[in-house]
Amino acid sequence: MAKLYFYYASMNAGKSTTLLQADFNYRERGMATMLWTAALDHRSDDKAIESRIGLGANAHRFSAETDLWARVTAAHAVEPLACVLVDEAQFLTGGQVWQLARLADEAGIPVVCYGLRTDFQGALFPGSAGLLAIADTLVELKAVCHCGRKASMNLRVDADGAAVKAGAQTEIGGNDRYVALCRKHFSEALAG
Repeated sequence: MAKLYFYYASMNAGKSTTLLQADFNYRERGMATMLWTAALDHRSDDKAIESRIGLGANAHRFSAETDLWARVTAAHAVEPLACVLVDEAQFLTGGQVWQLARLADEAGIPVVCYGLRTDFQGALFPGSAGLLAIADTLVELKAVCHCGRKASMNLRVDADGAAVKAGAQTEIGGNDRYVALCRKHFSEALAG
């Protein structure tokens, strides 16, 4: 029976690298996959999904209007898919999370999502909230805070490295804009 999986973590935990490794494993065995990532993330010019360690792959891009059920089932009718892999899953809508669950439940296609759990203020993203609520399997990937504890929070910083305390939930960036911290150091940075 196919399942809906959610691999979540803070920044710099290797989510995209893990997704690309899973894709490689399926393809190495001659199985077709379909990769998706958020349309609003254009940090990479060459590859839609790219990890900090240099791995990358082309992927379809979703926006809030994308009907994932229709797009994936259409592709599955042409070439049976062994798995659907979704990067930046925090940017899914609640409805898209249910479409992915339907792919697992009705189409029999395993769906593996990777994304952030919370934003720079410690609040759940819509896609993450939906996946935490209904995914069959939840897996936390670990990153490390500078103190050695598990980093579970994403601190947004300005050009001077100071904590950003307000603003839009979504601002695309990497190590230049975000620092993965444990909850203690995240709270201290916001208070300081």
